[in-house]
Amino acid sequence: PRSTLSSSSAASDVYKRQVSTQSTGVYCSVAMPAETPEERRARLTSHVAAIDDFAVVFISKSWCPYCRVALQLIQDARIPDIKVVEADHLFGTLAEQAEFMKIVAERSNEDRVPQLFIEGQYFGEYDDMVKESAEGNSLTDKAQAALAKFVEPEKDWGDEDAFDLFVLGGGSGGCAAALAAKAADPSLKVAVADYVTPSPQGTTWGVGGTCTNVGCIPKKLLHIAATMGDTNRIDADSFGWELPPASHNWEKATASVQNYIQSNLNAGMLENFKAAGIVYYNNKASLVDRYTITMEGVEQPVRAKHILLAAGGRPTVGNFSGKELCITSDDMFWLKSSPGKTLVIGAAYIALECGGMLAGMGCDVQVHVRSMLLRGFDRDCADRIGEYMERHGTKFVWKATSQSFVPGTEKKVGCHYKIGDTEHYEEFDTVLLAIGRTGCAAELGLENAGVWFDSRSGKCPAACERTNVPNIWCIGDLIQDRLELTPVAKAAGQKVVKRLFANSTSTLDYTNIATTVFTPLEYGTIGLTEPQAQEKFGDKLTKAHVLTKEVAPLEWALSPGRVDDKGLLKIIVHPDNGKIVGFHILGPNAGEVTQAVAFAMKAGATLTQLTETIGIHPTTAELMTMVADAPKPAGGCAT
Repeated sequence: PRSTLSSSSAASDVYKRQVSTQSTGVYCSVAMPAETPEERRARLTSHVAAIDDFAVVFISKSWCPYCRVALQLIQDARIPDIKVVEADHLFGTLAEQAEFMKIVAERSNEDRVPQLFIEGQYFGEYDDMVKESAEGNSLTDKAQAALAKFVEPEKDWGDEDAFDLFVLGGGSGGCAAALAAKAADPSLKVAVADYVTPSPQGTTWGVGGTCTNVGCIPKKLLHIAATMGDTNRIDADSFGWELPPASHNWEKATASVQNYIQSNLNAGMLENFKAAGIVYYNNKASLVDRYTITMEGVEQPVRAKHILLAAGGRPTVGNFSGKELCITSDDMFWLKSSPGKTLVIGAAYIALECGGMLAGMGCDVQVHVRSMLLRGFDRDCADRIGEYMERHGTKFVWKATSQSFVPGTEKKVGCHYKIGDTEHYEEFDTVLLAIGRTGCAAELGLENAGVWFDSRSGKCPAACERTNVPNIWCIGDLIQDRLELTPVAKAAGQKVVKRLFANSTSTLDYTNIATTVFTPLEYGTIGLTEPQAQEKFGDKLTKAHVLTKEVAPLEWALSPGRVDDKGLLKIIVHPDNGKIVGFHILGPNAGEVTQAVAFAMKAGATLTQLTETIGIHPTTAELMTMVADAPKPAGGCAT
């Protein structure tokens, strides 16, 4: 029988069985055998089993606004253990998603989303669930009646002293949520528990999470330091600056960075908490049950009406032999001396940002790449980043696998590895493992509260930021299948607070979120890559819909050492309505340009509107407005 309890062990067991077959994303090179059509259908069909395994099943796609509206209403009706099946995250291709939906349609006679199944029976789609009106959306009478047996009543707190909101995790999202709650209603009792378990190398830090202490902020500051080095070495002489050969002082730079973080950001956040009346615990916290939190070093447990999981994640170190000799991004920015000759294992954005930054500061850097750079990003852009980094000193070792580490004889760490069947060995001062991140869900006692999570990814399924337990919410890097970005975590936390304390029904829209990769050649991106657009639009997508322009930033125009350095603009246009659905830029200050374009794309900007915009001359960004123009002859003004 299906349980209607949010802490149902039966439902949790089913969830654990389902996630046990999902990919772990470990750093390996195992080739999967080709599927037969029968095997493919069996794999797709296995995910339809959720309809019979869970009492309430919601078939969805993460980008669908109708899905978010319907799911939010069902969640706010306090329905526990809703199994949300997001087709776009289960399957990597649109073809597989379409085939999955056809299999679902064998049960529902409907191939659109959202779809709701109750106790194994198809209930209906959006119009069956949602009643729209000028006063706001609500569940239909039919949906309320069908779901009534599952509704979990509000807990009567009486005179019990409890926090209105307790946040587990003091990173960007958790801090933003706590401050937003007190801003919405100063009378609320709000607490944040934040504790950093030291890295295997012993590194720890203050409040503010990964972004503030070992991520975005120190990374961007040292990226700036590295680009200053390039400017001094490559460009300054051509602009008339006669400078002695520059060298980088790691100790001085990192001391400045650390002082800024500790004196301004860590201390500033604690001051904000104090001013807002937020209780701050610098203690490791975990759940005893869905309302009770215990903390190491705190004698009595505390109680909370709503709990927000915002503990983020930590670097994955894999199962390399000798991994204890290596560091991660948790340690990089707090090293007491220059990393020296450095090996970076990995080829995603953290690996390339750190590798490029170190090369720019004069370190001898080697990057081991299993297959490709920046998987999931636009291939043109990723390849150009690699070429740029190679020209500027980063060494790439392609198809390197089977790494193991031993104490070195001349340097600190020796690395054994293979390229094909050939064995190699080299020694390094520092080895940086940058192969991914794992969420901290397994450390929070979630099983005590009946919260579903994947123990391997360390993340919770939390569509619309709500877990399967109605009073427990989740944001940021702790959510399964959502972008791991600081602004996303902050926005999600603020959305949760508004739903809880300001009568909002708005949930976070995860589409067209801009980001920038701070490699030596900065890369700003929003929306579809060219391969994604090709898959989505097929033959409709022509050269007229994928517009590219190679650009020569004026900052580099006088420098002989920049003759091969170029930026790139790529704009992808919807073939039916002319809206811009993909934007990519390579070049100096790419992030600053991308932020403005994100606003335009959110507003539905079209190619026609872009090309009719008057550019600001002379800037690299103005070339966006000319991206559809025919190439100009060489010579003269580029614009």
